[in-house]
Amino acid sequence: MKAITRHVYGTPDLTDHELPAPGPGDVLLRVHAAALDHGVWHLGAGLPYPVRLATGLRRPRSPFLGRDVAGTVEALGPGVTGLDVGDEVFGTCDGALAEHAVARPGHLVRKPAGLSFEAAAAIPTSGFTALQTLRDHARLRPGQRVLVIGAGGGVGTFAVQLAKAYGAHVTGVCGPGKDELVRSLGADDVVDHTREDPTAGPRRYDVVLDTAGNRPLPDLRRVLTPRGTLAIVGGENASGRWLYGTGRQLRATALSPFVRHTLRAPISAADPADLRHLAGLAATGELTPVVGRTFPLADFPDAMTYLRSGHVTGKIIMIMPGTA
Repeated sequence: MKAITRHVYGTPDLTDHELPAPGPGDVLLRVHAAALDHGVWHLGAGLPYPVRLATGLRRPRSPFLGRDVAGTVEALGPGVTGLDVGDEVFGTCDGALAEHAVARPGHLVRKPAGLSFEAAAAIPTSGFTALQTLRDHARLRPGQRVLVIGAGGGVGTFAVQLAKAYGAHVTGVCGPGKDELVRSLGADDVVDHTREDPTAGPRRYDVVLDTAGNRPLPDLRRVLTPRGTLAIVGGENASGRWLYGTGRQLRATALSPFVRHTLRAPISAADPADLRHLAGLAATGELTPVVGRTFPLADFPDAMTYLRSGHVTGKIIMIMPGTA
């Protein structure tokens, strides 16, 4: 099979590997689509350095990359129940950027019939991040005002829709050309950050979800209500191999106990119940995954360059050979 791999930290590449076999309690997937995000870049490059505590200090323990997957069950390991060969599923696994991948059944759900493999692969990680941030960290309630910075990106497009589903008034911040998309997702107001600084005006928000850019903490806190919540889940900054853009998150977490605002740097978890919830919303049309661009697996370097450009709309999806 073809797979995106790296045996040393650096630039991953397309290589040939033997077909994996499902072990007890596992399923083998024929992968149709896999999502690309900044986590893939960080794991491939081994940056920032603390990433290597989980993946291997000198070299990666596993060569494979990719997490969000959509495909067809091709084989069942011993003891697997609840899924059958031929089922169309999506969820998370290790090594999703490959023609085949081994997954745990508990991390998969059946793909809704009206949802494409590409759209399904876009859901898990960004959907988890948006849902868990708004529900668990911000404790969002109907009638509250939410500012989503980076509303046209992977997490942002889910956050706008989920905040509206919770009954919030949503202001989306995005770049030029994304305003109509963000409005179509339900945003009540849209701000073009190239024409207006969303943190400079008189409006105040109960929740600020920052998924893009590197605005200073004081600027973000300025637009919060007295007991508002700031959640920072994005902001890539290529300076510093130890922090690599996580400095704001660390400062926010350290400051939070000493101020009235709640400051969070959420890390999402692959939760089976949340995956079923997101799948249900997608099945009814209440949640629409936004696929900005697709690339064939062989064009992984081009897809990564586009990802790192900082101007991505929605999710980037990699298409496996022979599945288009």
